[in-house]
Amino acid sequence: MAGDTKRRGLGRGLGALIVNTATTPASPEVVAQADAGGLRMVSVEQLAPNPHQPRSNFDETALAELAASIQAHGIIQPLVVTANPTALGAYWLVAGERRWRAAQMAGLQEVPVIVREASPQQLMEWALVENVQRADLNALEEATAYQTLMEEFGLTQADVAERVGKSRSAVANTVRLLNLPLEAQEAIIDGKISAGHARALLALPGADAIRSTLAEILRRELNVRQTESLVRRKLEPAPDPPPPATVDPQVKAHIEDMERRFRSALGTKVSLNRNQDGTGKLIVHFYNDDDLETLYGLIAGEEHG
Repeated sequence: MAGDTKRRGLGRGLGALIVNTATTPASPEVVAQADAGGLRMVSVEQLAPNPHQPRSNFDETALAELAASIQAHGIIQPLVVTANPTALGAYWLVAGERRWRAAQMAGLQEVPVIVREASPQQLMEWALVENVQRADLNALEEATAYQTLMEEFGLTQADVAERVGKSRSAVANTVRLLNLPLEAQEAIIDGKISAGHARALLALPGADAIRSTLAEILRRELNVRQTESLVRRKLEPAPDPPPPATVDPQVKAHIEDMERRFRSALGTKVSLNRNQDGTGKLIVHFYNDDDLETLYGLIAGEEHG
């Protein structure tokens, strides 16, 4: 399969460095790691995070749960480290920063490590692959890591894609998230919108349009599909201007104001046609079944589940 071919790169190499989490400290896998490259115990104070670690957020609740497990069972999976060239006897973490942090919470003084040689580029690639494989990065952290690999180490999008086992288009679409305005990037980091929401927003023309649409997404709690529909509607060409009006300017202004209020309340295209006798037509547009259900809930006053 094509996907398997792509994953023959660094992702597979990293897997060879990391012991299966289902093993025990005395398992044949761990013994083999020790024979191959040196499983040793080092002080937690000798370790420092990978300076090229793309991940910036760690769930404190999950860390506490891991710390409790370590207190009960110890560290089953050794950490992978490389020598810190700026401090004798110190190491940078290549894989296992969560375990290192949790070990300190659990009060451990030493942790088992496997020492490997790594260049700055390998440090970043290994950390990125580990986090991508475990889905530990938010979309913006992943985008920043891809961009750094390309800028600092001269890699192309195709090079990055091969190393992380993804398609070039997936890498390109992720990197594009860095073009979002700050408000949208913060919404990704805070978990208020997903990468799917963010990619839909990128189709809008300019930061102001993205900000206003983001506010509407958050206010209406739209899912990705609803967001895509909203963006499509906003990208529709403006309707042709109406013929010169013969109605009273105050009546016309009132009709236009009502149309704006309906559009704001319903979140879709609305046309209001009013006759001189006070009768008329209100046309409400929808674009898929989700839109129709949402409109029904708004008009009928029922919650749309």
